[in-house]
Amino acid sequence: MTIELITFDLDDTLWDTAPVIVKAEQVLRDWLSQNASRLGGVEAAQYQAIRERVLVQMPGLKHRISALRLQILQQMLQDAGYDNAQVMARDAFEAFIEARHVLDVFPQAEPTLAALARDYALGVVTNGNADVHRIGLGHHFAFVLCAEDIGVAKPDARLFHEALLRGEAQAQATVHIGDHPRDDIAGAQQAGLRAVWFNPGGKQWEGDKAPDAEIGCLSELPAVLKRLS
Repeated sequence: MTIELITFDLDDTLWDTAPVIVKAEQVLRDWLSQNASRLGGVEAAQYQAIRERVLVQMPGLKHRISALRLQILQQMLQDAGYDNAQVMARDAFEAFIEARHVLDVFPQAEPTLAALARDYALGVVTNGNADVHRIGLGHHFAFVLCAEDIGVAKPDARLFHEALLRGEAQAQATVHIGDHPRDDIAGAQQAGLRAVWFNPGGKQWEGDKAPDAEIGCLSELPAVLKRLS
């Protein structure tokens, strides 16, 4: 069947995520140090303990990572005795999320998306909380689907099925692009889509079912999709 819809993962597919999150976490720590000194710094073990407590109380937040982080921050601030914890949590989260969007898109991303958009409908399927419109790539995509939108995350097939509904395409006519062997490749294939593994590091494939194709650079994608068609 002719390919009609291409869906993209975001983190580590259109940009390198790890350094962005490290910087955003530091921005958050700095904000808390300056504006919530009663916390006295937040250790990883303390954060994890509060996270687990919040998830026990609100299990529906498991895949809603922005809402979960916001609730954790509010709980931390409440525990520290701040009466305006809700407002402070929102301000702290905004500092984090602003820094989370200070990133460098892979050089090949913009031209590749522009080229593909001439021939296919493009969509986003992500477990993360990056906003492609805030980054400047949103105009390439017909829709953006985040795990937070429906409360399930890749590799759950329901996220991919929702993407098919939003993209008005059948699974056989859709290809997903992503870096994660389980979340992106296995998840998409289990939902009936074909999957292209973005593997710039040249890692050895260790999954059960091989991807339908593999690329080391986004610029390879148009030719690969023509072959898949």
